[in-house]
Amino acid sequence: MSQLFQEAIIISILASTIRIMTPLLFSAMGELITQRAGIWNMGVEGTMLTGAFAAYLVATLTGSLWLAVLAAIVAGALMGLVIAFMTATLRVDHFIAGLGLNLLAGGLTLYWFQSYIQGRAQPIFSGFQDVDIPLLSDIPVIGPVLFSQRALTYVALLVVPVVWFLLYRSRYGLELRCLGENPKALDVKGLSVSARQYLAVMLGSAMTGLGGGFLMLGFSDRFLADFTAGRGWIVIVALIAGNWRPRGVLIAVTAFAFLESLATHLQVVGAQVPHQLLLALPYLASIGLLMGLRFRSGQPARLGIPYARE
Repeated sequence: MSQLFQEAIIISILASTIRIMTPLLFSAMGELITQRAGIWNMGVEGTMLTGAFAAYLVATLTGSLWLAVLAAIVAGALMGLVIAFMTATLRVDHFIAGLGLNLLAGGLTLYWFQSYIQGRAQPIFSGFQDVDIPLLSDIPVIGPVLFSQRALTYVALLVVPVVWFLLYRSRYGLELRCLGENPKALDVKGLSVSARQYLAVMLGSAMTGLGGGFLMLGFSDRFLADFTAGRGWIVIVALIAGNWRPRGVLIAVTAFAFLESLATHLQVVGAQVPHQLLLALPYLASIGLLMGLRFRSGQPARLGIPYARE
């Protein structure tokens, strides 16, 4: 255990935390937009998985990582379109719609993947590498942690203030938050509730798809069944823990990423802790956090409640 307190290990844990939080942060900020619009999208896991597969498919077919990023975004937006149609138009129960989408995504991505490889050796690709920011990356400790990361990691960190500005300093953000609090007020003014919910869900799901795409392009070189491994559920927990506010969600996502990074490094240094317990650490923390949360004042009043004009 004393090896964990060596400077190099501490830097590695913190740098890994920033990398791990990147896909979670993209997805969490996207889901925050969706839920602020009153749609409780339980299909985050399936959307991330679909984005990851789309990124893998395009990366192996074209060799272009940025085209793969675009594919992940488009795939996420299409998943959002399905969720929006089911919840805003058909008024299906939000939880059932999301869970159904997760099952559909899991089955379809596995089928498409098996059809793609067709018994041949699985194609692989070279993912994103770290991009050092000149001068800043040379700062002791802070440099390698914050300024020697994947390019999309810097984008993810910028997304937090952008989403905050969108929600609290723009007309669209005011309308979006009204969707989750009192959609009738928009309807009375002659503004389309369903159109705005469609836009919010597709935008949020596009960001979630990007999160899945980064998970593939930034951490792996091949696709596996159930590749996202429950990260979509951690995103939902992070929203609740963060009280549906960008800063709180950022803190929650960082905490989960730190636990995963710590668990990984504990395995590397050979800590005498059961391997299975280390893998389960972030998820056990999620369960404990949900059990301890009782005051959730930030939850939109109409979250998960289909709106119907009287």
